[in-house]
Amino acid sequence: MRRVVVTGMDLTSPLGSSTQTAFERLKTYQNCVEYWPTLDNIKNMHTRLCTKVKDFVIPEHFTRKVTRTMGPISIMAVRTAENALIDAGLYGNEIITNGQTGVSYGSSSGSMLPIKDFYMVEFENELKGLNSGSYIKLMSQTAGVNISLYLKTKGRFLPSSTACTSGSLSIGMGYEAIKYGHQDVMIVGGAEELCPSHIGVFDTLYATTQKNDTPNLTPSPFDKDRDGLVIGEGAGTLILEEYEHAKQRGAKIYAEIVGFATNTDGTHITNPNSETMQIVMEKAIKDANISSDEIGYVNAHGTGTKNGDIAETTATYGAFKRQVPISSIKSYTGHTLGACGAIEAILSIMMMNNNWFSPNLNLENIDPECGDLDYIVGTGRNIETQYVMTNNFAFGGINTSLIFKGVR
Repeated sequence: MRRVVVTGMDLTSPLGSSTQTAFERLKTYQNCVEYWPTLDNIKNMHTRLCTKVKDFVIPEHFTRKVTRTMGPISIMAVRTAENALIDAGLYGNEIITNGQTGVSYGSSSGSMLPIKDFYMVEFENELKGLNSGSYIKLMSQTAGVNISLYLKTKGRFLPSSTACTSGSLSIGMGYEAIKYGHQDVMIVGGAEELCPSHIGVFDTLYATTQKNDTPNLTPSPFDKDRDGLVIGEGAGTLILEEYEHAKQRGAKIYAEIVGFATNTDGTHITNPNSETMQIVMEKAIKDANISSDEIGYVNAHGTGTKNGDIAETTATYGAFKRQVPISSIKSYTGHTLGACGAIEAILSIMMMNNNWFSPNLNLENIDPECGDLDYIVGTGRNIETQYVMTNNFAFGGINTSLIFKGVR
């Protein structure tokens, strides 16, 4: 089996629009949640909170012609992919266009606004405003397609639209494409744009926070007084590369992917299943061919919902049988849906390489129903570890677990 390493990374997120900026923002111990007045105008919406990307600039070379098939989700995805390739030293390299490079990218859905034009034909019996670009913008694989078109890749295309595991599943599929010899380079990640409809889905499930007057106090994963999640936006892109190829060209290596697993619950469309969550972690550990004792930190999915937090943490304890250090980046960023797996993977790698791990914000009283783990609280934790795990879980009972190894 071939080894797979990360040689480039970039993101845009509520924490900022570069990997270093986002990592440094974690050290301020302040979340990114804000009141969104747009939600005031939506009847029956309970929450008013969200998180938005910060400091994202659309470059001048993204002309109207370039972006004619791109909604906000694709613009963020393509720009972070471009920057990640620059970071990897591969931008403009023939390997991107000669078939050796593929794309594995995900999102919960495409852009929302083009849906109006798409369905106007159905509801108003009028072909108005609809064109080929409308469909490209709204289709679930829009981010990956636009990355491939912009960069002119000719290798495998592996889209995912698996809700909150879209980004992490894409990373895992890209890892396997290289591991089993199908590609030498993979552009992987996930993206999501902020949309009231996405917020509304969780609001109808009574899963969103209603601490509208105190956005700094929510979300609060694993806290017994938590009252729900916050929806956000962003994009994260990683460049995966076969180890010998990266080594031969003298590439900077951020980390190695050594373990990945994915499975499904097969029980309920929205309620999490602790048993299969535990299994996916155990399978990732087996894939990495290491002991769970070697993993020094777990980045939790940690959305701040009661059922999700309890199922995930009891599963984590079941897989580790010890108080493994754990925290949730979503306590800062909110839940960026299809982007979260990629953003959290990037920040987990950054934390591992800096021997510093962020705490859970707003965790004052650990829910006694949660698993017996070492919840990082207060300030960050200095941990030297060679391995970190990052987990994500999604509607549909889709579970993912990734394990990264430091290379220093």
